[in-house]
Amino acid sequence: MRRIFAVLPRIAQSETTILLEGETGTGKGVLASAIHDASARAERPFVVLDCTAIAPTLIESELFGHVKGAFTGAATDRAGAFEQAKGGTIFIDDGRAPARHAAQLLRALEEKTVKRVGGNQRIKLDARVIAATNRDLRAEVNRGTFRADSFYRLNVVRIQVLFASARVTSKARLARYFHAELVPDGALSDDLIATFRRQSWPGNVRELRAAVERAVLRRPRSPRPRPTPGADLRRPPADSPAFDPRPLPRQQAARGRSMEERYMRELISRAKGNLSEASRLAKMDRSYLRTLLRKYNLRTGDTASDPPGPNTD
Repeated sequence: MRRIFAVLPRIAQSETTILLEGETGTGKGVLASAIHDASARAERPFVVLDCTAIAPTLIESELFGHVKGAFTGAATDRAGAFEQAKGGTIFIDDGRAPARHAAQLLRALEEKTVKRVGGNQRIKLDARVIAATNRDLRAEVNRGTFRADSFYRLNVVRIQVLFASARVTSKARLARYFHAELVPDGALSDDLIATFRRQSWPGNVRELRAAVERAVLRRPRSPRPRPTPGADLRRPPADSPAFDPRPLPRQQAARGRSMEERYMRELISRAKGNLSEASRLAKMDRSYLRTLLRKYNLRTGDTASDPPGPNTD
C-alpha cells in the first residue's frame, strides 16, 4: 500500500487509463475516487458505472446512451456514462463488460468516441477511465474468456489492491479509523482490537467496517445518574422517555436502527439523491451504501444502479 500511495500523485495527474485489481471490499472504489480528487479533473464529474448492479441487456445503454425509440421504454434521448463524465472521470466497477460489448468499449477507449444505441452519430468523449475488477483478467485472457486487445488497452497502469487478511498490521489501524468516524470521542477496547486482528475478514475492509459499526451499536450505555435525596421516585422526570416494554437488547437495536435511518435520509438529502456524491460525503463504499439504502427503502436518482429492494434487515 505504501508503494501505491507513493506513485498515486503522479498517476493521478496523468490521463492514463488505470486498472484496479483486488478482491471485493478491498477499497478499489475509494482508491478510484481518491485518484479523481487528486487529478486535474477533480472539479468535473466522477461517474460510477457498477456493472454488477445492471442487467446485461441494459449495460450498452448505460455505457453509451440511447436515442428515443431505440428500444421499448426509450421514451427520450439519454446520455450514457461516458458522456455524463465529460471533462471528468468514469469509473467502471467490475472492469469487464459482456463479451458482445467488448468491441464497442475498446473502440471508445481507442478512438475516444461513442455511438448511442439506435443512433448514427459518433460523439466525441473527454473522460478519463478507471476500471476495477475482482477477477484476474490476465488469467482470463489466457483462458480465452476475455479479449486480449481489451485487456491490453485497460492494462496501461495496473494496481493490485491487497485484501485485508494480508494487511495484518493494518487491521487495528483501520478499525480505529472507522471507529473514530462513528464515535470521535471514544476508543475501541484492547480486547476487541485483539479479536479483530485474529480474524481473517473474507469480506475485507467492508466487512471490518461493518463489524466496527456493530460494536458501536452494541456498546453499553452510560449508567443513569442516581436520583437526588428526596426526589419523587414514583413519577418520572418530565423529560424522561416513555417506558418501553420491549427487552433491553431490542430497545438498543431499535434506537440504533432509528439513528442509522435518520443519518441515511440526511445523507441522501445533502447529496441531492446522487449515490456517488453520497458515497464521497460519507466516505463509504458504494456497495455497502446501496445495502443501507435498500434496508430503509430509500431511493436515489441513480435508478439503474440503485434499484429499490425489500427491507432486508
